[in-house]
Amino acid sequence: MSGIDTHSDTEDTEDDTDDLEIVLIEDNPGDARLIQEMLRDTEELAQRVSPDESAGRTPEITRENRLEDGLETLEEIPTDVVLLDLNLPDSDGLETLETVHAESDETPIVVLTGVRDQQVGVQAIQRGAQDFLVKDEVTSELLVRTIHHAIERARQEHERRRQREQLEALNRLNRIGHDITHAVITTETRADLEQQVCERLAASDAYRFAWIGGVNPGSDRVVPKAAAGVEEGYLDTVEVSADEDDETGRGPSGTAIRTGQVQVANDVQDTPEFEPWREEALERGYHSSAAIPIVHEDLVYGVLNIYSESPRAFEGPERTILARIGDVIAHAITAIERKDALVSDAVIELEFRVDDLAQPLIGLSTEEECTIEFEQLIRGDETLLAYGSATGVDQETFSEAISETDGFGDVRFLAVRRDTFEFELVAPAAVSLFETIATHGGRVQSATIEDGEFRFVVELPRGRDTRQMIELIKEQRDDVTYLAQRTRERSGRDDSSSTSVLEEELTEKQRAALETAYFAGYFDWPRESTGEEISDRLGIAPATFNQHLRTAERKFFDSVLGEQ
Repeated sequence: MSGIDTHSDTEDTEDDTDDLEIVLIEDNPGDARLIQEMLRDTEELAQRVSPDESAGRTPEITRENRLEDGLETLEEIPTDVVLLDLNLPDSDGLETLETVHAESDETPIVVLTGVRDQQVGVQAIQRGAQDFLVKDEVTSELLVRTIHHAIERARQEHERRRQREQLEALNRLNRIGHDITHAVITTETRADLEQQVCERLAASDAYRFAWIGGVNPGSDRVVPKAAAGVEEGYLDTVEVSADEDDETGRGPSGTAIRTGQVQVANDVQDTPEFEPWREEALERGYHSSAAIPIVHEDLVYGVLNIYSESPRAFEGPERTILARIGDVIAHAITAIERKDALVSDAVIELEFRVDDLAQPLIGLSTEEECTIEFEQLIRGDETLLAYGSATGVDQETFSEAISETDGFGDVRFLAVRRDTFEFELVAPAAVSLFETIATHGGRVQSATIEDGEFRFVVELPRGRDTRQMIELIKEQRDDVTYLAQRTRERSGRDDSSSTSVLEEELTEKQRAALETAYFAGYFDWPRESTGEEISDRLGIAPATFNQHLRTAERKFFDSVLGEQ
């Protein structure tokens, strides 16, 4: 709703300095006074129960005459042990014990009876009491020892039950993990995999609801992609974010995405981070939740959320298994994405608007109703070369706008047609942004200034983390606005080795020399640019440019003609 962990290891216990709480439900004043006198001013019981925390502690006894009043007291205060008379004004016999045990099954009960019948005591133990005492035979030493043993046995039973439940939970999660692994092997698409994971988790009696969310690029909003179980419109009524500055981003889901760690809310009622969703969650019976990040290397695929109707349903070793399930899902999604990339030429395009870069050119596009397109960006040793075209404006006006633009340098005109000319532009202001995009696996596919807006498109291979790229670009320039994401099939691509030689065989400097020569018109006749002009733009010696160019040409032609 996967670092700060919302899990708390604090148990529901009183402060160490509090007294041992005993509730005595006894209607006979003489018997009650006798019990109270036996326990008054004695520190032995506290020493037995908590030897390390008992200094100066004596039992705190709360007495009630009626069963109804006793039940109210048990509900109001945390109680260490109940001393219970079976025969009360409003209840009689073993039914009294059954009523108290049903209302407070975690609290140990010692039955007080005036009947010298061992069978009554045996039946009391069979129905939930820890021990029984015959009132006429009670001594202070026997009373202290019995209460101590009752509390200790209750603790041991609670611990055994907790360990048994935890083992059952681990076995259940291991079975679910095995089934999810099988689904990974047999599932063809990411959508099918995510839906099967949710359905398998929701099919377990231990979990009420499961959903997988992905981060919406550019907004940090966590968008549901698959869900199963008792949902009843929950995802329609709540909003979840990955933004730490947003209240809806500080819960388990947002924290899991930011930290890459499993986050647990052991009790929705008492978890402050769950405040924005508490009412909706409790209405649907969600009392604890786990958020498992789905992350592979630097790719954040989303977050898996699981809800249980039991508090503290995700404790201890269960987190390790949950994290392993998240890893399995992430690896499976990576494999599916890579397989899709091998059989598809689809790429992801991210479109942005930049407001403050090249303001004079942006204004020119409005004044002259012209269009300026940057079709190729090439990184030199010290600067960035932009090759493009301008339509609807004359060269002189264009040159004046360039001279007024901070961060843009010399412009050369390469070819002139009727109302269009091609140009080469030095753009050092964009070097840092260009390098950031290239370093993280993207490339600027195009950039256009038109109708008072400067827009550019970044191309990424399928499977890359688009959200990370968006954040990196925004960190580079605070005037950038993310506009849209789309998937596009590459056109005009075949199985020849021309593309691979450019990407794999050429060094960065060889490729820069070849691309600059091509876009600067070096191969045109007559030539639009000389070798000296290109080497000057690249910041290298003419001989070095010639060496890089000839080597690149040889590698390129070897790849195209070498096997014919």
